[in-house]
Amino acid sequence: MNTLALGPQWLTQLLDANYWITTFGLIGVVLVVFAESGLLIGFFLPGDSLLFTTGLLVTAGKIDKPLWLVCTLVVLAAIVGDQVGYLFGRKVGPSLFKRPDSRLFKQENVEKAQVFFDKHGPKSLILARFVPIVRTFTPIIAGVSRMNYRSFITFNVVGGLLWGAGVTLLGAALGNIEFVHKNIEFILVGIVVISVVPVVIEYLRARGKAKKAGPAAAAGAPAPAQEPVRRGRHAKR
Repeated sequence: MNTLALGPQWLTQLLDANYWITTFGLIGVVLVVFAESGLLIGFFLPGDSLLFTTGLLVTAGKIDKPLWLVCTLVVLAAIVGDQVGYLFGRKVGPSLFKRPDSRLFKQENVEKAQVFFDKHGPKSLILARFVPIVRTFTPIIAGVSRMNYRSFITFNVVGGLLWGAGVTLLGAALGNIEFVHKNIEFILVGIVVISVVPVVIEYLRARGKAKKAGPAAAAGAPAPAQEPVRRGRHAKR
């Protein structure tokens, strides 16, 4: 399987689910899931397509490990990753929002996760699992917000199970279908596109709100004070 040649070769490899599997095997899958679940540097990794491909390759016999073991390790990596993100958020706190942008860190990603968390509350830990980028920063935001730890653990485990085992099992189930094997490239591209759609929608909504807020703010701004008209010496009294 080949990925589209986008950007530098090292970046293309990092985004390629097949690269992680063929190079590092199951250990690579576990490391990616762990990093993408709660480490700041993991937001760009191929979570959804990686899990789907892993399930498919288990069914095809190219990953010589039982499906139950693969799902167990993936779920544990997802849960532990979120746990690390939560503890990092509690320790770093508000200073995270003051961190300057860099090549890998963008302040807007933190802000998107904050909006997502504020909108959906604790259940965002489950919903965010299925939204790229947001799933990396949401547990960190939960830590920054000092979310109740018991609630965090509950939603963390449920989200890890639904995403980690769910997407992997989906790939394993579809791996038995001949059409999937013949069109695996298109299916993986479709998974990436579908996973990015929520992010695009959220971006367009935020952009639309910003455009509406601009004219509204301008309309509500007080008119500039005018200087009093001064009468000249020859003005009538």
